[in-house]
Amino acid sequence: MLLNQYCTELEDNLFSFTREQSSAFAKDVANDFNPLHDVDTKKFCVPGDLLFARILMSEGLYSDMRVNFSGMVSEGVGLHIVTGDNDDKIICDAKEKEYLRIEHSGDKNHDGQLIEQLIKAYVAFSGENFPHVLVPLMKEKNVMINVARPLVIYESMSVHLNSVDLKKPEIEASHAYLDVNGKRGNVTLGFVFKDNGVVVGEGKKTMILANLREFDQEVMDDLVAQYIERKAQYHNR
Repeated sequence: MLLNQYCTELEDNLFSFTREQSSAFAKDVANDFNPLHDVDTKKFCVPGDLLFARILMSEGLYSDMRVNFSGMVSEGVGLHIVTGDNDDKIICDAKEKEYLRIEHSGDKNHDGQLIEQLIKAYVAFSGENFPHVLVPLMKEKNVMINVARPLVIYESMSVHLNSVDLKKPEIEASHAYLDVNGKRGNVTLGFVFKDNGVVVGEGKKTMILANLREFDQEVMDDLVAQYIERKAQYHNR
């Protein structure tokens, strides 16, 4: 299964993630080179997409889901999935600190192969956000992240599917916009689900950009060049 190499299963239905597993998932599966997921970074966190993939593989796919991210997971933290109010599915630690919650309704599909295809499609879409989508949005609003300490935080995602009986799910971007409030930005990225070329649903992802400052084309060009170079070095290692 997809997650076997990216997640450590522990006793008593607990699981955890190492830095190496998290970084490999981000780079090899999601094509995400956010420095927060580097093995040697000081401010490390497990990718939100990896948490989402883990709970989806365990709990199944629902036709309507709202995913809320409420905390950054560090390496080696023992996690488990509990059922909350209204049958919400929650990832939390031994102290019941919550990191991810899925509110859901509608039909359910627990086909592991389908869910794996959907996860790969979603994280591939998600991994293209920087620089292709975020940089034009920031330029339009004349703001940019702090290149010395870039902080882009996954906040939430919502999904609506007309049917969960999918065959070859694909995801395509549909719209994107950025709202700026002082030094904080809220990004909304819309997407559609397609199955054999037919639109079968839609969704949106929201992220927080912190410590914004005035847009500087030269500085941003340098950041993008460094990002592309990091990807090239990794894939050519």
